[in-house]
Amino acid sequence: MRGWFPLTLGLLALVIGAVWTVQGLGFVDGSVMTDERIWVVIGPVVALAGLVVLWLGLRARRRP
Repeated sequence: MRGWFPLTLGLLALVIGAVWTVQGLGFVDGSVMTDERIWVVIGPVVALAGLVVLWLGLRARRRP
């Protein structure tokens, strides 16, 4: 899993998790997820998974 794919996937998951979190907290209006507390739990889990994938992708790129 070397290359740009894990970095892109990790960054995408991080951004989506952050958006879901702020929607769940009610800071972003206009969505069915607004003020739904389940997204306050799911968002950080997805963001954390994105960080892990980013870290693994960066670590794989450093190896010769």
